Amino acid sequence: MAKILIVDDSNMLRDMVKFALHEGGYPDVTEAIDGLDALFKAKRERFDIIITDINMPNMDGFELIQELRKLPEHQKTPIMTLTTEKTDEMKAKGKAAGANGWLVKPFVPDQLLKAVGIILKR
Repeated sequence: MAKILIVDDSNMLRDMVKFALHEGGYPDVTEAIDGLDALFKAKRERFDIIITDINMPNMDGFELIQELRKLPEHQKTPIMTLTTEKTDEMKAKGKAAGANGWLVKPFVPDQLLKAVGIILKR
């Protein structure tokens, strides 16, 4: 069973993502309210995939990805962004930071589940 961490400063979006994941057969979901909260949780638990927003207070998604990649237990953990950012420049910045996938909000639950499934099978 995959352990998933979702990171977003919007409670409503976290609820939507969590609901979609639960409906898609992924019941083990942990939530974080920003990058700092996510980093704290990632230092204490291993996750099979991390889904993060980019624009958040305290620590944005790019910083979070870079910090996660410094942790031995998360150097190879798949990280997918779920963000309003859609420019090629931002996608390139995410890839350079260590992101494995990029989805744009608003998201379609089936697309999210398909992306998670593909990433987890790698």
